Amino acid sequence: ELVRQGEVLKRTEQMVDKMDQDLKTSQRHINSIKSVWGGLVNYFKAKPPESKPEQNGTPEYYANSRLKEAMMSSKEQESKYQESHPNLRKLDNSDNDFGKADLVSSVQGDSYPKNQHLRAYHQKIDNNLDEMSSGLSRLKNLALGLQTEIEEQDDVLDRLTKKVEILDVNIKSTDKKVRQL
Repeated sequence: ELVRQGEVLKRTEQMVDKMDQDLKTSQRHINSIKSVWGGLVNYFKAKPPESKPEQNGTPEYYANSRLKEAMMSSKEQESKYQESHPNLRKLDNSDNDFGKADLVSSVQGDSYPKNQHLRAYHQKIDNNLDEMSSGLSRLKNLALGLQTEIEEQDDVLDRLTKKVEILDVNIKSTDKKVRQL
């Protein structure tokens, strides 16, 4: 949603830049109509370059790299989470994993008790903690990416607000000049 909003902000800024360019052109025409002297000044004055809105200081919009990385990483891990999450994975016929010898033998260390059931329980707790850690890391990266994107879009909004305020003043001035004609 933030990426979509960033694209909308980019297009809005381009439209404001185009409006500003059109307003400058209309002010030249008003000066020409207003007096002969204004027409002569416009004739000898260089025409403002017809620049595209992207060249008026509006960079091409790309979502920030931190957010893109976090989104890609999150999508890659999504299937892994679905397979391992107890509410998302397919349920086995057995209610617990304590009888599985491969889990117990895969990580046997001195820190686990010698009792096979306790060892399996500790292993299951460690695996759950690892999954939680991985999930929290994923959420942290997404949050940091979202924060960076919001800060960048806030800068765009500030820039856009200034442009719109200036454009509003210029439109009112041009409207006043047209009414005087």
